[in-house]
Amino acid sequence: MAHIALLYAVVITFGLLLGKIRIFGVSLGVTFVLFSGILLGHFGFTGNAAIMNFMQDFGLILFVFCIGLQVGPSFFASLRKEGVEHNVVAVGIVLLNIAVALGLFFLLRHTRAAVSLPMLVGVLCGAVTNTPGLGAAQDALTQTFAGGETPQIALGYACAYPLGVLGIILGIILIRYFFRIKVSDESRRLQELAEADAHQKPHMMHLQVDNKALDGKTLLQIKEFLARDFVISRILHDGHVSIPNRDTVFRVGDQLFCVCADADAEAISAFIGPVIKVDWQKQDRPLVSRRVLITRPGVNGRTLGQMHFSSIYGVNVTRISRAGMYLFAHSHLRLQVGDRVIVVGPEDAVDRVAAYLGDAQKELDRPNILTMFVGILLGILLGSLPIAFPGMPTPLKLGLAGGPLIVALLISKFGYALHLVTYSTTSANLMMRETGLAIFLASVGIRAGADLAETLMHGGLNYVWIGFLITIIPILVMGAFARLHYKMNYLTLMGLIAGANTDPPALAYASQTAGNDAPAIGYSTVYPLTMFLRILTAQLLILLFA
Repeated sequence: MAHIALLYAVVITFGLLLGKIRIFGVSLGVTFVLFSGILLGHFGFTGNAAIMNFMQDFGLILFVFCIGLQVGPSFFASLRKEGVEHNVVAVGIVLLNIAVALGLFFLLRHTRAAVSLPMLVGVLCGAVTNTPGLGAAQDALTQTFAGGETPQIALGYACAYPLGVLGIILGIILIRYFFRIKVSDESRRLQELAEADAHQKPHMMHLQVDNKALDGKTLLQIKEFLARDFVISRILHDGHVSIPNRDTVFRVGDQLFCVCADADAEAISAFIGPVIKVDWQKQDRPLVSRRVLITRPGVNGRTLGQMHFSSIYGVNVTRISRAGMYLFAHSHLRLQVGDRVIVVGPEDAVDRVAAYLGDAQKELDRPNILTMFVGILLGILLGSLPIAFPGMPTPLKLGLAGGPLIVALLISKFGYALHLVTYSTTSANLMMRETGLAIFLASVGIRAGADLAETLMHGGLNYVWIGFLITIIPILVMGAFARLHYKMNYLTLMGLIAGANTDPPALAYASQTAGNDAPAIGYSTVYPLTMFLRILTAQLLILLFA
């Protein structure tokens, strides 16, 4: 065990130090851990196979689970918008990978560079850096060659994998230069699009009640007439300011401070009255506006409508700050631990709300280990479920990557139903994610390095250039299609390409280049479907052609 720990420490340390080197302004970062492992594996530094298998699988589980946990809410939001387009591009990459592989197989079958189909499947899995696909193909081979010698397709995978990692990143870079893309411009456009999303973004305005039909009507009646969600945090009536509730009666000439969704602002103003300037200095009771941090687990998952802040505490909640973004506080919005709610009302009432919601920063500094391991448990169970298809001797499985990722996405969105707190600090998430990725890459590198040199000397070089073509051609074709046809943002496209190739190092490079979560969102949007297709097609190629 001491030897294994020392080996991983040396490989990861050496790889991370190399990752700081920039070539033409480009750094591969943590990807160098893979090549560091290959180098030491080539010189015979290895360890117990069972322990290394565990390290590889656990590192992969930790990495994909942390990704899913972080980008889950954004993943579900993206499915309602550009998710279909993203998955069309990703499926195109998968199908082109197979088309290029089969094309090279038939083109080279009568030449010295001919490759057997089982070995080609191994090369294909390495070219798209998909380890679960390799495992699925190996299981299918065991069934196909029952009682005989099973082809060692892992050698083709090992030969194609290193250049596959570089090829994916190279494809991302080439698209950037072919289309003369500036990352700063893409980041700015992405921010503008996010700000233009008017369905959740809050809009604040001062209105004067000018509609005579509203005179004598309560706030509840006005909301029912308008059939739109909004919050009135202050009302100025007869020179005095107060906090309205559902029973507050409105009069023509009253002045209001209204918060609503940006998309509803024009309709609300047209119904109630014009936008004006208001002096809120004259107040019967001092009113304060305060950000309150939700740290009480019992609040997690409850909607604003269930909290009854106005009727119980005499305050109004106008906005929610979540993950650096402001959301309009509509009645159906579910609160999450880590949210910051903007509470307006008398100071003593706001203090009572803060005490109820927790408002204790130190509570969030404690990691929610239970959520992580419950998620990993459910993810492994999901990944182990066999999915049978007629005519196929071996059932499909999502595996140790697909299962935990899907569960993490679901928990991040619906964890409140299981009373799970999914909040974690960004630093904690990144720490676990990068640790898992480094362990995974070190494991793959050490294992591949042991037989890599011998394989390269006995035809393995063919696997390298064949794998590179399988990698690069689909990326360039579908990348150009995404930019020209869908006008896709480059930062999202980088993550999409990494996800379509199920390649964590490419995602690490993309995230480092972008400096935001756009690549991770693109990655997680296409990863579940892509992982399923990679596993399915790897087995189908073996079962149908071998």
